[in-house]
Amino acid sequence: MIQRSTLREQLADALREEILAGRLAPDAEFTVREIAEQYGVSATPVREALVDLSAQGLLEVEQHRGYRIKQFSLVDFEQMVEAQALVSDGFLCRNPALSQHWAEPETFTSVRRRAVAARQAALAGDLDILIGYDLRYWRELDALMKNPHIGDFLDRLRVRCWAYLVPALRQRGRLAGRLWAGHLPLTDAVEHGDVTETRLLLGEYRSHILALAAELDTA
Repeated sequence: MIQRSTLREQLADALREEILAGRLAPDAEFTVREIAEQYGVSATPVREALVDLSAQGLLEVEQHRGYRIKQFSLVDFEQMVEAQALVSDGFLCRNPALSQHWAEPETFTSVRRRAVAARQAALAGDLDILIGYDLRYWRELDALMKNPHIGDFLDRLRVRCWAYLVPALRQRGRLAGRLWAGHLPLTDAVEHGDVTETRLLLGEYRSHILALAAELDTA
């Protein structure tokens, strides 16, 4: 039973976790009533949460039937990665003077903790742990831009990218050494204002996840 404080947000978070965990597979259908009964709440906060997830691009409304988990294609994934590159990479790589805003070492303390945890999970192939820390890592790194609109846009894209990858990754079994683990080097490059290294690492990150997605799609 979910507590009733910030119920709309809690329901949205719970359902998002179900999607990212692969427990709600692409194309799965459900109704407001089914979700309300599952979590033991009224229909109103469920409807509001589902509207929020639809706005985030994770659900599709089925006319007179309910909701369906959005099924992304490889082309969708490639376009989402491209959109991230245009916004995030452009900001970090082409505005090196902005590094002055985070010159204090403590600014990166939390980002580095997320980077360490994400790297360990990636190397171990622990998908459940990795997704949570990876998303938190990028959220905190994006927050350094001091533009919440950019941060929210990028976060939604990254959640959708994971939603695309998760079902296929779950079927692969052993993932140790197959997942991107460059969080710490990227953190160092951004912190030191090294534009060349930042651009290189972001390029390696994109190449890695695009190649992985293409391999999973072929399989």
